[in-house]
Amino acid sequence: MHIIDRYCFLALACILFSVHTRAQYPKREFRAAWIATVSNIDWPSKPGLPSYQQQHEFIARLDKLKELGCNAVIVQVRPACDAFYESKEEPWSRYLTGKQGQPPFPYYDPLTFMIEEAHKRNMEFHAWFNPFRALTDSKKNPNPPEHVTRRHPDWLINYGGKGQLDPGLPEAREYVLRIIMDVVKRYDIDAVHLDDYFYPYRIAGVEFGDARSYAKYGKGKPRDEWRRDNVSLFISLLNTNIKREKYWVKFGVSPFGVWRNASKDPEGSPTRGGQTNYDDLYADVLLWQRNGWIDYLLPQLYWEHEHRLVAFEILMPWWDEHAYARHMYYGLGVYRMLNATKGPWAGTKELLWQMRDIRTRTKNPGYAFYSSSNFDKLSSAISDSIAKLNAFPALPPQMKWIDSTPPPAPVVKANPSPKGTVLRWEASSSKDPAIRFVVYRFAVGEAINLERADRIVTIASGKEYIDPDAAKFKQAKYVVTALDRLWNESAPSNTVTTKYE
Repeated sequence: MHIIDRYCFLALACILFSVHTRAQYPKREFRAAWIATVSNIDWPSKPGLPSYQQQHEFIARLDKLKELGCNAVIVQVRPACDAFYESKEEPWSRYLTGKQGQPPFPYYDPLTFMIEEAHKRNMEFHAWFNPFRALTDSKKNPNPPEHVTRRHPDWLINYGGKGQLDPGLPEAREYVLRIIMDVVKRYDIDAVHLDDYFYPYRIAGVEFGDARSYAKYGKGKPRDEWRRDNVSLFISLLNTNIKREKYWVKFGVSPFGVWRNASKDPEGSPTRGGQTNYDDLYADVLLWQRNGWIDYLLPQLYWEHEHRLVAFEILMPWWDEHAYARHMYYGLGVYRMLNATKGPWAGTKELLWQMRDIRTRTKNPGYAFYSSSNFDKLSSAISDSIAKLNAFPALPPQMKWIDSTPPPAPVVKANPSPKGTVLRWEASSSKDPAIRFVVYRFAVGEAINLERADRIVTIASGKEYIDPDAAKFKQAKYVVTALDRLWNESAPSNTVTTKYE
C-alpha cells in the first residue's frame, strides 16, 4: 500500500470510528426515570418514615439513576390534590407523613431537598403533577375541612372508585393552574410534567358524570369535542403562565401511547389500541404539540416490538414523525421485566433494543423508565447493561425555541499536581446560578471535537476539577465549555496541554 493510500485509509478509518462513536454514544440524549409517590410506588418506601430515612432513600434513588446514566428525574410532587412540599392550599400528603395534612418530622421541605440533590448530580428536576385526581378512593376523604374537596364538593366527580375534579368547570381548572404555578414561582424546578390523567380512562358502559357542567358550558358542542376543548384550554393557559413567570421552565406531558388508531383517523397510527388519548382521555396532544403549547411529549410506549396490537416499532416512528419541531421522548416499561421468565421481557434484549432504536432512529433521542423502584427488584445484570449502553455522559437536548444563546466560553489554566492535573477556569458573570461546565480531554494531535461524548471527563458545577487519570496519559490537552440551565453550550475555552514524564 502506498504511503498516501495508507494515510487516506487511516484518515477514513478515524472518521468512520468517530461517526460510529457519536451514533453509539450521543452527546445529547434525555435520560430520565419516573419516581412515583402515589401509594408509595417508588418513594418513600412507606408513609410516615422519619425525615432522615426519607432523605436517605431519595438519595439512594438518585445515585442509582445516576449510575444508569440518567440526567433527569421526574418526581410526583402532587399525587391527588395533596403536596410533597409546603403549600398553603393543599395538605401534606399522607403518602409522605402517614396522615394527610401532617408535616414531616423533623421538619424539612422535601421538594427543596429533592431539587438540590438532583442539581448536585447535574440532573434536571421535573415536577410531576396529577392535575385533576382528587381522591384515590372516592369513598374516603382524608382531607381537612378547608381542602378543595370539602369546600367544593360540587367540583368532584366519582368515577371508577376515584374522585376527580371536573375539568369542565372553569373554576376547577383555574384552581389547578394556581396550584401548579405556586410551585413554579417558589421552587427551582426545571420542568412541569403532567401525566396521562386528564379525563379518566373510560370504563365500558359507565358515563363520566359531567352532565351538569356540560349543560352549563357546553354551548351546543358535541360532548367529546367540548371535553377536548376543556383540556386544551387548560394546557394552553398553563404553558402561557409558566413561560411568563420563568421562561426557562420546560413543560412536558406523558400521554398514553396511542393518539388515535388509523381506523378512526387517517392521521392516526396503524395500531389497534383499546383506548386512545383523543377518543377516551380527551387529550388532543398533537394539537398541543403543533401549537407549541408544550416543550416535550413523552408517550408511554410500554409494549414490545412486534406486539400484535400496538407494536413498538410502529408507534415510535409514528410519534417521532409528529414531533412538530418540539421534542419527543419515550416512556419505557421496565416494570414489564419484573418476574418475566419467558417472552420478550425476559432478559435485557427488548429493553436495550428499544433504547437503541430511540438513540439511532429519532431526531432528539430521549426516554424515561417507568419506574425507578423496579431497579431494586430486577437483576443487577439489567442495570449493568443499561449503564454500559450509557457509558458516557449525555446532555439533555437543546430546546432552541426557548433560548438558543450560549454563554461565553471560559478561560482555563492547568497545573500538574500529585493528585492529577488541576484545571481551574474563569467564566463571565451570569445571572443563572445553575450554570455548569463540561471538561473534555483529548490526545495531543487529536482534533477538538465537542460532539465526542467519550471525551467528556466530567460535568462540573464549580470552577475547578482535578483529573486523577491525567498521569495515565503522557500528554493530554483539555478544553472546558460552559452550559446555561437550558444546556446551551459555549464555544470551547482555550486549549491547555499537560505533560507527564
